[in-house]
Parts: sequence; C-alpha cells; structure tokens
Amino acid sequence: MAAERELLDVGYIVKAHGLRGQVIVELTTDRRERLDPGSVLSTDRGELRVISAAAHQHRYIVTFDGITDRAGAERWRAVTLRARRLEIDDVMWIDQMFGASVVTVDGTERGVVVAVEQHPTSDLLVLDTGALVPLTFVTDVTAHERVVVDGPEGLFE
Repeated sequence: MAAERELLDVGYIVKAHGLRGQVIVELTTDRRERLDPGSVLSTDRGELRVISAAAHQHRYIVTFDGITDRAGAERWRAVTLRARRLEIDDVMWIDQMFGASVVTVDGTERGVVVAVEQHPTSDLLVLDTGALVPLTFVTDVTAHERVVVDGPEGLFE
C-alpha cells in the first residue's frame, strides 16, 4: 500500500486506435518521457510497458507490450496510468504544495495551500484564506511545509 501512495496519476487510456492493439493516451502531466519506449506504467490491472508512442492531436498513440489487437485495446479504455515521481532537480511538483504555508519573500504568512486550479495563463494556488496565487510567483517550495511567493503589490488584497 505504501508503494501505491508513491505513484502519481500521469494519464489515462482514452480508447482503442486501429486494429493492432494501439490505444490513444491522454497525458495529465507535461512529462512526455512517461511514454518513452521501455517505460513501465502501473494500473489497477497491473503494469504496462510502452513499446512505442507518437504524438497525435494533443494526445498519443501508444503501443503497449501485451495488447495486440483491437478487442484487447478496447478492454483498457478509461484505465488510469500511474508512475513513480521523477527525481529532477529544480522542479516544483504541484502535489508537494498541498498543506504548505504560503509566505511572501519578506516572511509574511498568507495562508495554507488547499487546492490548485487550472488557468490558461498559470495554474493558481488556492489558499485557505480564499486568495489565489499564480504559480509564476512561486520562488521556493519545501514539500508540504512552505511555499515562498514573490508577487506584485496587492496580490493578497
């Protein structure tokens, strides 16, 4: 169970594509390497190994090892794909901000992160105070503890 908590949702299988077992995958992450050949993704049904993937209309056509025909591919429709967190230096992960105290660069506490809302220009941190903070103003994150923001005057007014 502890290992399952380490897995992050990275996408899902939308539908079958063609006759040879390929599927359409919608990634819910911007990390394209999740679909590199040889990558292993976890599902509630077991693991899937990526054989190949190609971009297709903002999604991906993916061939997984063991899915060989359309009927087999259809059985994977709507299955969530999960993977372990990538260890990349200097990357802020959204899930690490939940429950963290938000402070400005001068040390003023502004609230606690309770949610993240998608927005076309920048995702927004939603604080327990009701304030919305664009991620573009986040300068430092200590996972689940502290988020430092450097925003314009009036951001929290």
